[in-house]
Amino acid sequence: MQGLVNWFLGLAPRERRVLLIGSATGAAVLLLGILLPFERHVARLEQRVETRRADLAWLQSVAPQLGVLRVSAPAAGGTSLVVLVDRVARETGIARALTSQSSGGGALSVRVEQVAFDSLLNWAAALVQRHGVRVMSASIDAGNNPGLVSASFVLAPP
Repeated sequence: MQGLVNWFLGLAPRERRVLLIGSATGAAVLLLGILLPFERHVARLEQRVETRRADLAWLQSVAPQLGVLRVSAPAAGGTSLVVLVDRVARETGIARALTSQSSGGGALSVRVEQVAFDSLLNWAAALVQRHGVRVMSASIDAGNNPGLVSASFVLAPP
């Protein structure tokens, strides 16, 4: 360290001044090169937090309405889940490919083999939206033919 100080003091005054100004400028550029991107990153994160807070506030404001919708979901009208699933399967044209088996707790395991994907979605949507059936789990596998799928569902009554 002492050797560096002696070297610096051995420089001409003009060289010392250029070295000091160059070092200060280099340090400032380096510092700004680190701090400005960091500050921008922090600003983006703060903006994301504000957006998430606004989303949370909105979700909290509509939560009571969603709770009311869930409670008032249309019931199956006392129809058993097996009958309801079969009736909707006949309406959507997938009854021939559907097999079902009762699971514990009122749930129903349903297997559908090689049906059109759109028909399967129409069947599931009708059960959920019109009849309030809950899908506990679902597994959809691509079929051998394009557009055809096989699926397994575990459904619970409304």
